[in-house]
Amino acid sequence: MLKFLLGVVIGFLLIPVWAYCYLHFGHPPVAVADAAFPYEKQIVRAPLSARIDREMPASAPIQPSPENLKAGAQIYRQQCSACHGLSGHASDFANHMYPHAPQLWNKHRNGSVVGVSDDPVGETYWKVSNGIRLTGMPSYNKVLTDTQMWQVSLLLKQADQPLPADVQSLISTPLPVSTPSK
Repeated sequence: MLKFLLGVVIGFLLIPVWAYCYLHFGHPPVAVADAAFPYEKQIVRAPLSARIDREMPASAPIQPSPENLKAGAQIYRQQCSACHGLSGHASDFANHMYPHAPQLWNKHRNGSVVGVSDDPVGETYWKVSNGIRLTGMPSYNKVLTDTQMWQVSLLLKQADQPLPADVQSLISTPLPVSTPSK
């Protein structure tokens, strides 16, 4: 019985030693091109969803007026489009990120939903405000005002609806390409 207990104790001690060596010697997938950990998406999705459900605002304090949608489109164009693309123009960065940045003006889920338009506006606001760890999605709560974050969130909620012409132009006109100076 003593040998069995000693084996159990040694087994429990080997687990942290193995974990330390695995992490210390650079074996975990840390590069964007690396394959994901087994069940990585499932492990991360559950606590993220629970936290968003618990903390997201129930409704927006502003309305999706033409002025707010236009302001949201201007902010989106400046702050979001490099990773999340424009309508009809996918981001060059998105496929080189892990996980890939979703293209928020493309249809998904059997072609019936555009971007995050099926999410509650409070969920999108939470993601814009807080960011999402280990995805490249930054927190904008120190970059944008509360109103600006709501304007972007309202715009994205309307992504599957007809938008005013000036808003549509802002979210579909490609950004100018800068050439590197020599």
